[in-house]
Amino acid sequence: MFLIVGIAPKTKILDHTPRICPACGLAQARLKRVDSYFNLFFIPLIRVKKGETVIICDRCESVSSEMSSPYYAPQAGKNLKCNSCGGPLDGKFRYCPHCGKPVILKIS
Repeated sequence: MFLIVGIAPKTKILDHTPRICPACGLAQARLKRVDSYFNLFFIPLIRVKKGETVIICDRCESVSSEMSSPYYAPQAGKNLKCNSCGGPLDGKFRYCPHCGKPVILKIS
């Protein structure tokens, strides 16, 4: 008889609300936690270590520990808009969080 045991990571989504990714600027980041579980025959049984809460982007897979707001509010005094869809943008975004196209900024 043999046993297959070990410790493996398991990602848990804490909040399904899309957030703005600090790296790519798309609203595809989610609040997640990576916990370590004791496995028996590849089945997670007991949580060994509780992980830190982070924001992980579903598209670019960047990990950010900053707790940003789930909604984006444009900076006051600056009306930056996407050239493709006209959605509000921040100047540091490389992709539009509304349409996903590369950012070409226009000031209105």
